[in-house]
Amino acid sequence: MRKAINHLKECDPVLRAIIERVGPFRMEYGEPQFCSVAEAIVYQQLNGKAAQTIFKRFASLAGEPLTPEGILRLSDEQLRQVGLSKQKSAYLKDLAQKTAAGVLDFAKLPELPDEEVIEHLTQVKGIGVWTAHMFLIFSLRRLNVLPTGDYGVQMALKRHYRKRKLPKPKDMEKIARAWEPYRSVACWYMWRSLDIKTL
Repeated sequence: MRKAINHLKECDPVLRAIIERVGPFRMEYGEPQFCSVAEAIVYQQLNGKAAQTIFKRFASLAGEPLTPEGILRLSDEQLRQVGLSKQKSAYLKDLAQKTAAGVLDFAKLPELPDEEVIEHLTQVKGIGVWTAHMFLIFSLRRLNVLPTGDYGVQMALKRHYRKRKLPKPKDMEKIARAWEPYRSVACWYMWRSLDIKTL
């Protein structure tokens, strides 16, 4: 990882200052499995605490580790009782059905290039490009992902690169070009920079 950090410090003076203030890179990775995607669906558009509580209730009801069969056994009413919306319940069932039917194959995802992973995951209702990007970064540990739809990365770029408004994907791509092939690492620093006083 030292190579990545050195590259980012050398290629971008703004990022160098952020890295120096944030400190060591400490990405927390998950496993590239079915349960990681189910968890990502539960977490969509919720703050961390609420999502954590709902996910815990959901997982203990469906059985841990989470399996497609465990989810498919649950009724809509049971899903509603643990705090899942009708829409999220539908997404989780679609994920479970497609995995059980072999349409989604988690075993082959580590072998696929980023674009194909995105294509594979977005077959599921409720999984968009943002969720697929998070899976690439946090589960498959891909180092060069730029989640242009991520609000945190947009906010950090606006703040640190003195933009008047949130940058559009093409502006983000332009700023991040220098970060290649370590854009995921740079994004982690962008997220962390919002948690500490960097200016």
